[in-house]
Amino acid sequence: MLRSAKIVVLAILAFAVWGQQPAAAGCQVISATHSADNKAEALAMSRALAAQSAAELRRSKGWSYVSMSAYRVKPDPFWKSVRPVVPKDVIYGSFVTAKTYTTCFTGVVVPYVCTSGSKVCGN
Repeated sequence: MLRSAKIVVLAILAFAVWGQQPAAAGCQVISATHSADNKAEALAMSRALAAQSAAELRRSKGWSYVSMSAYRVKPDPFWKSVRPVVPKDVIYGSFVTAKTYTTCFTGVVVPYVCTSGSKVCGN
């Protein structure tokens, strides 16, 4: 009986500690959009801009490190007065890596546009 009680108490403590993050850690969602004349450049540059935004966030928050994980954000059209939202029929692909979730679509003025999203956490 005493052994069972110890196991239950240890399990509760382990569960309580398992889900916690350090108090000083913080997370923020970022997104970056880039347009180009070809698909590869739009994709690569939106990912690069997301990484640059994460580095700027690290500096502005005074964090010693950041980690990025893919996070789906809404595609961000440049010409919001012409196209306030991106319709599903112009999206041609989603590309997910460990650090970014990128949605690419055809643009209004430029042929290809990609928006990359990430959850950036640091301390």
